[in-house]
Amino acid sequence: MKFIYPLFGLMVLLIFTSIADAQTLRGFTNDRAETYLKMEQGILEKFQPEDYRRHLYNLTQHPHVAGTEESRAVIEYLASTMEAAGLDVTLYDYDVWMPTQGPSSVSIVTPVRMPLNDQEFIYDVDPYTSHPGLKPGWNAYSGSGDVTAEVVYANYGRKEDFEQLREWGVDVTGKIVIARYGGNFRGYKAKYAEEAGAIGLIMYTDPGDSGYMAGPVYPYGPYSNESTIQRGSLLTLDYFGDPLTPFEPALPVNGDQRVERLDPEEVPFHNIPVVPLPYGSATEILSRMEGEFVPNRSWQGGLPYTYRLTGGPNLKVNVLVDQPHTLQRITNPIGVIPGSKYPDEWIILGSHHDAWGFGTTDPNSGTAMLLVLAEILGEEARNGNPPKRSIMIGHWDAEEFLLIGSTEWVEHLRDELDASAIMYINADMSVTGPSFRASSSPSLKKSISEVSQVIYHPDQPDKTLFETWIRNPNDTEAPIGNLGGGSDHVGFYMHLGIPSAGVAISGPVPVYHSNYDTFWFYENHLDPEFVYGPTLGKVYAALALRFAHADILPYDMKRYAIDLKGHVEAKNRLFQQNDHELQVPLFEESLSNLEQVLTELQEFLAISVLVSDEIKEQINKKLIQFERAFLHEGGLDFSAWLQSLYAAPDPYSGYASWMLPAYHYAFHEGYDDEQLKELDQKHAAAINRLIEMAEAVMQVE
Repeated sequence: MKFIYPLFGLMVLLIFTSIADAQTLRGFTNDRAETYLKMEQGILEKFQPEDYRRHLYNLTQHPHVAGTEESRAVIEYLASTMEAAGLDVTLYDYDVWMPTQGPSSVSIVTPVRMPLNDQEFIYDVDPYTSHPGLKPGWNAYSGSGDVTAEVVYANYGRKEDFEQLREWGVDVTGKIVIARYGGNFRGYKAKYAEEAGAIGLIMYTDPGDSGYMAGPVYPYGPYSNESTIQRGSLLTLDYFGDPLTPFEPALPVNGDQRVERLDPEEVPFHNIPVVPLPYGSATEILSRMEGEFVPNRSWQGGLPYTYRLTGGPNLKVNVLVDQPHTLQRITNPIGVIPGSKYPDEWIILGSHHDAWGFGTTDPNSGTAMLLVLAEILGEEARNGNPPKRSIMIGHWDAEEFLLIGSTEWVEHLRDELDASAIMYINADMSVTGPSFRASSSPSLKKSISEVSQVIYHPDQPDKTLFETWIRNPNDTEAPIGNLGGGSDHVGFYMHLGIPSAGVAISGPVPVYHSNYDTFWFYENHLDPEFVYGPTLGKVYAALALRFAHADILPYDMKRYAIDLKGHVEAKNRLFQQNDHELQVPLFEESLSNLEQVLTELQEFLAISVLVSDEIKEQINKKLIQFERAFLHEGGLDFSAWLQSLYAAPDPYSGYASWMLPAYHYAFHEGYDDEQLKELDQKHAAAINRLIEMAEAVMQVE
């Protein structure tokens, strides 16, 4: 399938071949590339550790759970910092249905009476641990209740773990389940426990997963000690954001627009009480269990005895939770550096700002980096060097409660984002160690890789980030992953079809979601010199600015065909290796056509930098829509809200990346031939939309 480019005669194409070969930066003419790269280098030199440290310190002096006064102070700091940097700042308010922390406890009732510790220890070496605002562990969106029962150990509380218990003849009905963190999103532990008939759930961090078996524990090292507690939300709805306003923004109740909200009784919240514990408390339960030993070694944790499946009738435990829910005000401060030429084309960078405690790594390591970036880009704009396209910096509220702030904003600005959003880059918890990594949609992978090749690693100044990232010195391609669930990119990418990425310089944070995620912890155990934040800031700056200043947006369109081919092969293996009686009907002919067309499109885009500004603008507007081809209006069978046929979070675990997710779900649910045919038609239609979009770009006149 060949196309004649109406823009150019044969002579122009031939002449430009040598120019394209010599081009130094995708999307730019040679002259503009040279000028731009000098500007980029000057901007990157402005990132300094002391600026990053200052913002990280200021953001993390108090615990700031969403909806609290302390969170409001963080919002004001974010807004005032961006305003001082010269950004246009708008506060987007929403009233959302959220719980507040009430009383909760776990106690052993028999054979001894023993209340169990539910808060981290205080250490003089880390003064933040004695902050009066710190509270016991809790799980948002737990059911309320006061239950006493026998205990069943359910390993990680995954779907397959409860299935295994049934195979072993262990009845969970009327029992309190105890399960260790890991393997899936904590909300699914509650979902599967309740579905199995449990009346309560206790979750704990096992030392075999994150504790003394991994290394020195807090405060002597970064690993979880016997009092470390992982907090977090339990919400497992089939949509994201405010539970009472699916698909619509939860605008303030006193605003001009009336919002129709669901009755909370209509929403399938968890009913059983759920409490997180540290392993120092969990061992008081597990060590007293008297039932059968775990038959499978994979169920054995790191505490110094053989784990058992049941506690027996002599061991009874009480779980109490009283968790009220109300409409609460949350706020997203959004700063904008308006584009000088194309203000209605948006490059969006974001991180959430709420935390379960101080939130130094999660999320504020990324939040502080974005504030430094805002100051540097704001200064550039004030000095007469604004970006050609608008750069937005978003700080999302209530992410920890289930991506609420970003989702409400995405639903609020759905039409504007569909027309204008070039990409979204997510910085949640993005500066936690020395390892550079990224996951992204296909069209952004090449740009991320290219940027990593011009920025040097602070620990290895003779090596670029790319050189420390690749697995083999001869590799020419970076190991960029695919986006799953768990953070604010979901609404942009999987609901609206906006090319997205998560880019980080990272390491393990065993004290995740605990009261130990403090500034002292960060300074003493992660980055004493505060060099990783500025390094990642350079990546975000270069990535944003290359798209902001390019003549032709430097998407890698050919990558769609390459990645799709790999995902199709993976789906084949999924069905074949598991001896499934059905084979996935593949859209191979459409995929073959797509590869040919996208190869031609990539060549076309390389020469399009020479055309008039008017034509380039038309090309770019069509390129912005490309990822939207994967959207299916009815959504996926397991979530009408998730509308991308290309990627979705695993609906059984919550975090894992499912590529071509409808086929994954079909495999697990045992779809018949007719159902698979229907899926094939949906996917072939998406591929054909991509082909049509590519053809439309190449026919711009």
